[in-house]
Amino acid sequence: MKSYQYKKLPKLLLAAFLFSTILFFGACKKSLDYVSYGDLSTVVKTPEGAGAATSAAYTGLAGGTDWQGGWTAGTYAWRTQSMMSTDEGVCAWGGDWANLRNLNYNPDFDWITHNYGRYLPYISRITITIEDIQNLSMDETLKKRYIGELKALRAHYAQLLYFAYGPVTIVTDPKVAADPNAPFVSRPSAADMFAQIEKDDLEAAAVLPDKFSGSDYGRFSKAAVLTGLMKLYMHEKKWQEAVAIGRQIKAMGYSLQSNYEDNFSIANKGGASTEIILAVVCTPTSGDQYTNMWLAHALPADYLDPSGINLTAWGGYKMPWKSYDKFDKGDKRLKVLLSKYPVGKDANGSVIYKDARVAGDLGAVPMKFAPDPSKANAQNSGVDFPIYRYADVLLMLAESINEANGGPNDEAYNDVFTVRNRAGLGKLAPGLSKGQFLAKIQDERLFELWAEGWRRDDLIRWNMYTQRAAADGSATAESFKVLYPLPRSVVNQSNGVIKQNNGYN
Repeated sequence: MKSYQYKKLPKLLLAAFLFSTILFFGACKKSLDYVSYGDLSTVVKTPEGAGAATSAAYTGLAGGTDWQGGWTAGTYAWRTQSMMSTDEGVCAWGGDWANLRNLNYNPDFDWITHNYGRYLPYISRITITIEDIQNLSMDETLKKRYIGELKALRAHYAQLLYFAYGPVTIVTDPKVAADPNAPFVSRPSAADMFAQIEKDDLEAAAVLPDKFSGSDYGRFSKAAVLTGLMKLYMHEKKWQEAVAIGRQIKAMGYSLQSNYEDNFSIANKGGASTEIILAVVCTPTSGDQYTNMWLAHALPADYLDPSGINLTAWGGYKMPWKSYDKFDKGDKRLKVLLSKYPVGKDANGSVIYKDARVAGDLGAVPMKFAPDPSKANAQNSGVDFPIYRYADVLLMLAESINEANGGPNDEAYNDVFTVRNRAGLGKLAPGLSKGQFLAKIQDERLFELWAEGWRRDDLIRWNMYTQRAAADGSATAESFKVLYPLPRSVVNQSNGVIKQNNGYN
């Protein structure tokens, strides 16, 4: 397995990252819960500085200086932790990977407490940057856009923390954010945190364009903001509001790619996809940060790609056979989820396949992403990481309609069929009850969205998260594990002002 280290960001984002090093991590740190930045008003003093500061806020989508964090492929990545703590994944490396799967959490388990301290500084710095930009003399349209993007990012990071840890203190007063002597503040209510995230989302959606393309691809658009807001409403069981948002996104011109695999190949670059709403833009040539390293984590060591592309393969990530066996054998999405994988060619040039189940592997190979045809780097790929996709929106809308109406209607059936039809599957049986339809949605979201970072939130919403772990034999799958613990140091340093989540010592 690759050792975790920091190298450098791709050239496209280097300036933004260097700016963020000053803005996000260069000030004195009081604690993991409160980070002071001092008076940095002189840094963001030009329109160019405003643009750089806004771009710097996006570095959190890839985990900042974390090795393969954010929405990428490593230990701290949201998609990885979601996969490895649910029915989507199991890791052949054992150790703390088994603890992740078994929900064997405590406040000293850095893998799952780390992101608490990673994202609160982003949120506080965004608050200061918004104030700085508001005080600038610059083009008003561009100013509104930058502030909209920053509010979208603040809402996104806050929502990730909320879903993971429950309510946490979000600093929206720039004076408090910049005050090194500000006192610790107790955690807000869930209602207050929801209201703040919703407010940021609605204000951002009001000023951002429906989509971004070209050099702006990968930035928060109105569609991306609304997708996040829809997830928030579903988390809060606000089904009518979720339905309204889903229908709004449907009217924004998105459609499914004809081939499922195109969402996870070089074909997804630069906004060419009709389906990807938000993505982490990757490169193969500029170090380990803004790059796609999924295949290195997922491919078995003896995997040999038939194309001849040389690929690093550490053989860790798998999908358990119990989950793999739920797929219809005719499901086209199995093309990137392999029970048999290539290990070479015979004398006649025919591909030789190894049966992973027969070989005793823990599960199928979750390839998901295609190799980068540039062959620029065996380990690092330029294939983008999708965060939000239109297929996700369709399935969320079908679920929300089912919940809001007490059962599915034609729209809900059609939305699910749109997703299934691309996979070569037929319509769901008519006349399903609310519970029966939900069960179909639960499976369909597994089939469509595995390894994309949403399964943990899904299972929690369905009251199935700890139950999954218990059914798989975990003795540590207590009901309170639907939330991660806060780092122990946060509670200690605050002298108890910040309370630990229930159940954790």
